[in-house]
Amino acid sequence: MSDEQPVELGDAEALRQGMAGDRSPRVDGLNNLPPTERRVALRRLAAAGREIIDVMSQTSADTAALDEAAAALEAVVSLLKESPGGAPYEGVAELANAGAILAQRRELVQSGDPEAWAQFDFSPLIGLANPMSPPLKMRYENDRVVADVTFGAAFEGPPSCVHGGYVAAAFDEVLGAAQSLAGEQGMTANLSINYRSPTPLMTPLRVDAWLERSEGRKIYVHGEMRDGDRVTAEASGLFIAFNAAKFLELLENRVAMTNKPGF
Repeated sequence: MSDEQPVELGDAEALRQGMAGDRSPRVDGLNNLPPTERRVALRRLAAAGREIIDVMSQTSADTAALDEAAAALEAVVSLLKESPGGAPYEGVAELANAGAILAQRRELVQSGDPEAWAQFDFSPLIGLANPMSPPLKMRYENDRVVADVTFGAAFEGPPSCVHGGYVAAAFDEVLGAAQSLAGEQGMTANLSINYRSPTPLMTPLRVDAWLERSEGRKIYVHGEMRDGDRVTAEASGLFIAFNAAKFLELLENRVAMTNKPGF
């Protein structure tokens, strides 16, 4: 790579060129993605898939209707499989060509190109282009990261309640965004959940997360999930600021996955 500087994507400062040091690309990056025609189409497809998942979890359709629906979905799968597989991200997240991807990401991030954060649109929790996501909709409110979410029937654990695993996953995502308030970005090291009362399905919920303190590479964050004024769960998280070499290793592994059969 001759005169090019090494790309240290795991470094928190490099990840945020063109973005304030205490802002998370999970929040600002996703919210600022331009509505390209392809992105709009992907999100529409994901929304339809999300609705299918919700309807399937509570349908009383007879066998004939189920067989007809299955055939229709199988036709959709066949249609999508006609295109090459891999990572369907736009911009930097297009990982089909590993050779130039690290330099491309650095250039996009440093130039402030919003496509640098395209991968978040495919998150299983906040991604509007992922049919598995509820999705959580995050924003900043003063010194907090706040998320609004409504879990559908497919997320049921106890009767009429959200499965505790999804509650934990929501906390991991929102606390993971709130750690940026420390001016760093890291990986989850520990997540502790206190389930205080049932978390209802099909009910607008609010998740708040805020920075408690940071000590070197350790970032401590706390959060609450609420149904109105009632706290349904609390969480405490420990995040460890990125190690550049480790992050590059994870990215290279992700590139390699796109070349595996069936991916």
